[in-house]
Amino acid sequence: MIKSFLNRFKDRAPAALSESDTTHPEPTLWQPVSQSCTQNQFLEPHYSRWCGAIREEPRRHRKQWEFCYILQALKTRGMMTEGKRALGFGVGQEPLAALFASHGVSVLATDLEPAEAADAGWVETAQHAQSKEALNERGICDPESFDKLVEFRFMDMNAIAPELDGHFDFCWSACAFEHLGSIAQGLEFVMNSVRCLKPGGVAVHTTEFNCTSNTDTLDNNSTVLFRKRDLLWLQQRLAEQGASMELNFNLGEQPLDKHVDVPPYSRDPHLKLQFENWITTSFGLIVRKSPLTDDEAASAATHGQTKAET
Repeated sequence: MIKSFLNRFKDRAPAALSESDTTHPEPTLWQPVSQSCTQNQFLEPHYSRWCGAIREEPRRHRKQWEFCYILQALKTRGMMTEGKRALGFGVGQEPLAALFASHGVSVLATDLEPAEAADAGWVETAQHAQSKEALNERGICDPESFDKLVEFRFMDMNAIAPELDGHFDFCWSACAFEHLGSIAQGLEFVMNSVRCLKPGGVAVHTTEFNCTSNTDTLDNNSTVLFRKRDLLWLQQRLAEQGASMELNFNLGEQPLDKHVDVPPYSRDPHLKLQFENWITTSFGLIVRKSPLTDDEAASAATHGQTKAET
């Protein structure tokens, strides 16, 4: 079976990594911005701390990095505190909803309807949540608090329910929006997710980044690869909507940043990988919705008071 799988790649020349953008310093987990997965971040104490929180042994794998990145991004922006409201997209069987609840955060976790998830292959590969209970299988949050704080519903990321707009302090997704059908649909999802935030809220998403080319890429597929140009376009569109995203395209300069895993992929190390004709890695996005201005806040307070009086 492995041999037949490898035969698909035997005549394909390995892709070459693009030059890292050294106009930015290597990204850190200590103060994350929108950035790629790099070797040095695995060496920071925050990495092992978050691995312990989600009850995993630290390993040099980009998917584990995505969880740690999301958690650190939200922690450094003051979001993991009691009373916050969170919205999770395509949560699968992630440990994040349970960890947020253990910090007193109220969570609405969402995933595809089971029939749609089965068609996409997520059920077969155990990457889909069919019940709320599946989100606390590791026992991260005490059952009583989890039951009180976490709600689960089915929802398509391409059709976010409009009644969710403006209700959440933060939202997140882990390696999900590259599976929405196209680059355009993925970028639209990120912009739509920001609609769900309160003023000053934070959206954190991770996805696939094309390390090979800023032109040729994989699009209109079950998995797409976002290029630097796509994320720069997104940054501009978000700014027009009153949201900000700081980008760092440095891909790292350490040995594992130059190592490319090929099929059949290894468990460790796995930071960059050959995927069809391209090399890809995990990339995190942090979007901050603009807070209300003083005038807007005063108007909102007056409107709320008037509404209460009536």
